[in-house]
Amino acid sequence: MSRPLLEIVDLCVSVEDKVILDGVNLKVNPGELHVLMGPNGTGKSTLVSTVMGDPRFTIRRGSILFEGKDITEDKADARARAGLFLSFQVPEEIPGITLENFLRTARGAVEGQQPKILSFRKELLEQMKALDMDSSYAERYLNVGFSGGEKKKAEILQMLMLKPKLALLDETDSGLDVDAVRTVTKGIRTFSNKKNGLFIITHNAKILEGLDVDVVHILEGGRIIRTGGKELISLITNDGFTILDKEE
Repeated sequence: MSRPLLEIVDLCVSVEDKVILDGVNLKVNPGELHVLMGPNGTGKSTLVSTVMGDPRFTIRRGSILFEGKDITEDKADARARAGLFLSFQVPEEIPGITLENFLRTARGAVEGQQPKILSFRKELLEQMKALDMDSSYAERYLNVGFSGGEKKKAEILQMLMLKPKLALLDETDSGLDVDAVRTVTKGIRTFSNKKNGLFIITHNAKILEGLDVDVVHILEGGRIIRTGGKELISLITNDGFTILDKEE
């Protein structure tokens, strides 16, 4: 059996002396799609940001392993080069850097050498077409003047172009209309294979339709209180998180 892509062991995280996560444990294996759900303010974004190495969060206890290597103390750029990717809930605008140049530079940083311009551009335009993104966006400054939907598509485009081993998607479907959600879901299906992994935070089960979800985690009060299969999504969607309290 292959080793886990990601293993989180007894993780305790704080922000300005306030504990946000307290004793989180989980594993993501190659080929698996995990979903993280939970009420607002329970630490879902904190978890993926900590995994990515966000310096705003202090790890008080526990460890993070990626492909068996302890990355608890690694910087964010080292984690990205190792194969981790985080799609932000609210993507930043970066004036002065075009989408194409950003992606080509990022790919070069991950792979250790700059990709050839013509082959990279051909691949980029093919992926943009698949995501229903106008090719002119490649020459626009990253996320500047993009609609909410285009920003989220640009995040999925980054995932497809950078080809990470594990993608962490933080509410990529937030604020999207039905058609945009379908497009994003299509991008996720295109990315997913037996060697990589996906970890999706969402409140909207719509993005999960048509995806082969393997594991669902419920985070509440800084802890994972329930782990199960796809049936948990329907349970939460129909009855809310309070149904878990009634079952105990």
